[in-house]
Amino acid sequence: MDKIILTLNEYVWSWPLVGLCLIGALYFSFGTRFVQVRHFGEMIKLLFKNDKSKKEGISSFQAFALALSGRVGTGNIVGVAMAIGFGGPGAIVWMWIIAFLGAGTAYAEACLAQIYKLRYGDQLRGGPAYYIEKGLRCKWLAILFAAITVGVCSFCLPPIHSNSIAMSFQSTFHIQPWIVGAAVALLIALVVIGGVKRISAVAEIVTPFMAIAYILLSLVVLVVNAQAVPQAFSDMISSAFGMHQALGGIMGSAVAWGVKRGIYSNEAGQGTAPIVAAAAKVDHPVKQGLVQGFSVYVDTLLVCTATAIMLLATRCYNVFDITTQEYLVQSDVADLGQPGVDYTIAALSTLLGQGWGGIVICITLFFFAFTTMMAYYYYAETNLIYIFGKNDSSQKYRRRERWMIIALQLVFVCSVLFGSLKEAKVIWSLGDMGVGIMAWINIIAILLLSPMTFRILKDYERQKKSGIRNPKFNPKQLGIKNAEFWEEE
Repeated sequence: MDKIILTLNEYVWSWPLVGLCLIGALYFSFGTRFVQVRHFGEMIKLLFKNDKSKKEGISSFQAFALALSGRVGTGNIVGVAMAIGFGGPGAIVWMWIIAFLGAGTAYAEACLAQIYKLRYGDQLRGGPAYYIEKGLRCKWLAILFAAITVGVCSFCLPPIHSNSIAMSFQSTFHIQPWIVGAAVALLIALVVIGGVKRISAVAEIVTPFMAIAYILLSLVVLVVNAQAVPQAFSDMISSAFGMHQALGGIMGSAVAWGVKRGIYSNEAGQGTAPIVAAAAKVDHPVKQGLVQGFSVYVDTLLVCTATAIMLLATRCYNVFDITTQEYLVQSDVADLGQPGVDYTIAALSTLLGQGWGGIVICITLFFFAFTTMMAYYYYAETNLIYIFGKNDSSQKYRRRERWMIIALQLVFVCSVLFGSLKEAKVIWSLGDMGVGIMAWINIIAILLLSPMTFRILKDYERQKKSGIRNPKFNPKQLGIKNAEFWEEE
């Protein structure tokens, strides 16, 4: 079974998908005239604007924090180490490229999620399944995406993060993985039973704090190793474009690993972040599109880069060539073996000492992975309701919905426990495969709907240029159909 998963993952994450991700990111960047650069200041301003007159949904900052909690996770610590270990330092440059361009993709999918969102009681729900059905008018593909998302986000992705937590605690504190897995499963159960309100409330407090604390700690490591930082950047640039003496032969791996780990980390184009974007209460879809674009920057250009430079400056990494099964570069610090969380622990240990480095990573990894799993649950719940639910306030329907959600919560909690018991390589491949399938469907959908994202951006900019400080969205004026929430507004 493990071999089948690994083989299928290789087919899903073949060069066509890598190329599609890059083409989509380029298309939206140029199509919006690099909205991620032109409106950078607006992105930051919109983070803290909140219309308190609207009782439904969550605030723009809560949506940002919840989306960021999905983006900032295991991929920022373990994923970066794997990208460097299998693709060389140059993989980080390609992560930067896909993040910068991917901010345009994140803008587009968040706008579409906002356009076609629906009101469910006091909650707002939307995402790819909703805009595939209402925008593309392709119900079967919408159901397929939703079904895949439920499976991937409730069973495939949570184990990746619980596995990373369990392995780091076992390595540092010598606690059995199943004990760690059971404790994490219990904690996640206490959060998800509170629904999106509790999840977003936890995310808006924990996520910014953990990201800032981790970046500051990384900066201290860089200051201590300041003399090695220029060489680290040099290695990244030369490796990224095949000019590194030892790593020139794996440039293709640098691109593939950079794009794959970049998309896994920042989720641009994957189709999960727009599910959260739809829950925000805003007056114009472009507002949440800009906020979501900014979250990609925070994830990759700040948090992922902090990990990468820390590993490279301290020389706590190996580069493993899968083709030849040989190490092209080996660590100056210790025999770290194949890529994983041990790289980051070793880098921090150069500053804090052997024991404290592991303790800090355990704590950081726990918060990163835990908040990511919270976001995954919300993605799964929204798509489950899309498939089986309807906007019905009757008591019979509410009972059915409640039992569906309870069943999902049980599956989700069990998958968290399962992740602590399986080999990391298989867990990562299972998650990668699910993300890849979702990305295939979502990127094609947003490319087909791209004229709409360009049209509403022009509308937003026209209103701002005419002196309107708070642009409003009117789908009928723009010829957009099936935007039921906005038509009601």
